[in-house]
Amino acid sequence: MAVTVRLYISLVLLASLGTSHFLINPLRNIRKRSLPDMVVNGIEIYSTKINCKVTSRFAHNVVTTRAVNRADTAKEVFFDVELPKTAFITNFTMTIDGVTYPGNVKEKEVAKKQYDKAVSQGKTAGLVKASGRKLEKFTVSVNVAAGSKVTFELTYEELLKRHEGKYEMYVKVQPKQLVNNFEIVADIYEPQGIKELDADVSFITNDLMDVLKMSFSGKKGHVSFKPTFDQQRSCPTCSTSLLNGDFIIRYDVNREQPGNVQIVNGYFVHFFAPENLPVVPKNVVFVIDVSGSMSGQKMTQTKQALLHILNDVREDDFLNFILFSSDVTSWKENMVPATPENLKLAREFVHNIQDRGATNINDALLKGIEMINKAREMGIVPERSTSIIIMLTDGEANVGESRVDKIQENVRNAIGGKFPLYNLGFGNDVNYNFLEKMALENHGVARRIYQDSDANLQMQGFYDEVANPLLIDVDLQYPQNTVSDVTQNNYQHFYDGSEIVVAGRVVDFETNSFVADVKGHGALHDLNFIEEVDMKEMEEARKEQEYIFGDYIERLWAYLTIEQLLEKRKNAEGEEKENLTAQALDLSLKYHFVTPLTSMVVTKPEDDDDSEFIADKPGEVDGDPHFIIEVPQKDDALCFNIDAQPGVVLNLIRDSDTGITVNGEIIGEKEASSETKKRKSYFGKLGIVDPRMGLQIEVTPQKITLWSESERTSFTWMDSVTITRNGLSVTINRKKNMVVSIGDGVTFVVVLHEVWKKHPVHQDFLGLYTVDSHQMSTKTHGLLGQFFHPFDFEVFDVRPGSDPKKPDATMIVKNNKLTVTRGSQKDYMKDSGHGTKVSCWFVHDNGSGLIDGVHTDYIVPDLFYHSSSNF
Repeated sequence: MAVTVRLYISLVLLASLGTSHFLINPLRNIRKRSLPDMVVNGIEIYSTKINCKVTSRFAHNVVTTRAVNRADTAKEVFFDVELPKTAFITNFTMTIDGVTYPGNVKEKEVAKKQYDKAVSQGKTAGLVKASGRKLEKFTVSVNVAAGSKVTFELTYEELLKRHEGKYEMYVKVQPKQLVNNFEIVADIYEPQGIKELDADVSFITNDLMDVLKMSFSGKKGHVSFKPTFDQQRSCPTCSTSLLNGDFIIRYDVNREQPGNVQIVNGYFVHFFAPENLPVVPKNVVFVIDVSGSMSGQKMTQTKQALLHILNDVREDDFLNFILFSSDVTSWKENMVPATPENLKLAREFVHNIQDRGATNINDALLKGIEMINKAREMGIVPERSTSIIIMLTDGEANVGESRVDKIQENVRNAIGGKFPLYNLGFGNDVNYNFLEKMALENHGVARRIYQDSDANLQMQGFYDEVANPLLIDVDLQYPQNTVSDVTQNNYQHFYDGSEIVVAGRVVDFETNSFVADVKGHGALHDLNFIEEVDMKEMEEARKEQEYIFGDYIERLWAYLTIEQLLEKRKNAEGEEKENLTAQALDLSLKYHFVTPLTSMVVTKPEDDDDSEFIADKPGEVDGDPHFIIEVPQKDDALCFNIDAQPGVVLNLIRDSDTGITVNGEIIGEKEASSETKKRKSYFGKLGIVDPRMGLQIEVTPQKITLWSESERTSFTWMDSVTITRNGLSVTINRKKNMVVSIGDGVTFVVVLHEVWKKHPVHQDFLGLYTVDSHQMSTKTHGLLGQFFHPFDFEVFDVRPGSDPKKPDATMIVKNNKLTVTRGSQKDYMKDSGHGTKVSCWFVHDNGSGLIDGVHTDYIVPDLFYHSSSNF
């Protein structure tokens, strides 16, 4: 479980903050606190609580934040929560001055229409989106009147997975300011009894050690963290908070028996995790991409990971390496035992790996499969052993067989369900959907390896998960006439430190006992585990469970069922896919889960200013032209300007997979500034192209024109209209903005900036904002599009700059060392007249070192130019 709670504050009206107001805490022995201690930009967050209740691994989490506007004017408050991608949001409410506004879980298409309608009408809307490696973000904002209070409450649920012998709850703590009442409380109930419980807090200090409370006894565990207001200070006189980091709770349960069955209100769950079994020997082939794109740090990290893995290979394992680029080579002709001598030779082989050539995925995988099949047929590997293939690639097949559907067919036929394929996709240029689908249909999983400083640790961590199989071909059976709707109950492997979870309905309530029968092949012999549960005793035992939240096993069953239906859906087609989608959607709506098929939409009334906010825009371009790139994981932004002459057309977004392209033409001011002798420049035209639909949209400050193969339609900015065409939606909001949605997952907003028609210098111009880009492919690029992909940067050595108000610093980004300046740019999304200042690190020289290449590389011949055709 992971959650980041942050409140972002932005001014609706400019206001000066005085220090003449004081808040007197009614508690004794607490000194007066001045307004600056508790208030940031007029907003006081007076309570943040994270309450976690875990019953039998199923976590029910409630995040509650309360704030009050202490300023004399209205403020906009942003509630921003990050949570695990494996969790399902189940509820959200927002209470303003005693009136509650709920979020609603709806079918994604219905929710998207409601969201678009709210945006087009200038209303605020919140949506859930992906954020970072393992998290997704829920964001919503609201205008809070002077003196008013607001309470945000978000609920989400998650089945905690056992990893390396522990269940883990991960909380990212980042309140961003001192909070009068801050607490994290976790209550755990495990019918098997709690074996160990620990908490690891990255920001803990000696003063906070006594604040962290942990205890467990029998079936119950408790963790709490409630620092006082003053204990949160980063120093005795500071008004900033030291609560910034990771709060991790880990625990495990007693296992007197290999399995544990629980039955509540007509549903059962079976946890299976045998211990102290000998490890089944494994035969592993590492299929490694050594094409030219793997050069540099990628290859260095891959070698580091492989060398570490070789240190952990067991002596009774067999292994081999296959390297692929334009051609395919192997270390040895056949599988070899992991003897000390062979491991020494393997390390030498890894040290000498060199990158070269293109990417031949098909032949490499087929060679690896053939090698394992041959080793089994010839008796090279032990009969009681298991085989796996682990492939690592950073690109797409471009040599030999390059059709992904054909590669999948070839691999599926060659493996024949005999062993799993695990695919690791390195970086952002891989076709991850292809890797995931191919892994899933061969009983494996895919894992994205993020191109970062810890990439080698990511690879090592994955291998550790599959390094020690204890059972193979595990089959869990239950009385045929007693249960129904059982989740997955057969697994190719059970790995040490993990756990198998099966749930279902109980349909025969007359029976006195419930029997679970588990069979599997071990390292030495076949194993059979039988567990019988007395139904009446189980019902009596349930009455003592004080931490129960509703029908937790029913919700656990629904969670697990939806999760597995969505996995199957990735490989399904036609009617089968439709059936799986319908089943998962029905359960998602019934149990109020936010899943890939549903959305939580929050729409609330706005003030008279008709202000608007759209959650999670990844980047924007407006004005000079200046670019603002928001980086949520850093809670910061980067900015740069492009200095181009009027008439130049720049490519802003280009998706080479779909052909979706956005270009912008530069215009200049009517005359140069008397001070700088330069004319400021802006975007005067925008061209949006989708060749799949045969569509072009030209936007100028005077009109909007849509071209298709059969018609041409024009509108002016005086219109208020919505146009729909085959998955395209264009909404013009009179003299304000235009919202363009292409399919489900690509949405742009164009903002109109109007000036006095007789102004001697300025002229009307346009701003582009990307609201939703999650359906754009990993090949998306352009001055703005390249930042749709995750990237990291580091800022250090902050020092005085030439302007005392704007410090300089050193930034490392994309392996470049840059000098940057702290400053601000204007975001016109909410206020097209005056804009809102966004603090950012400014990258000089036309974004040099931040953008790929140089800015002139993005000049294109005309407004509708795109690489896939001449249209």
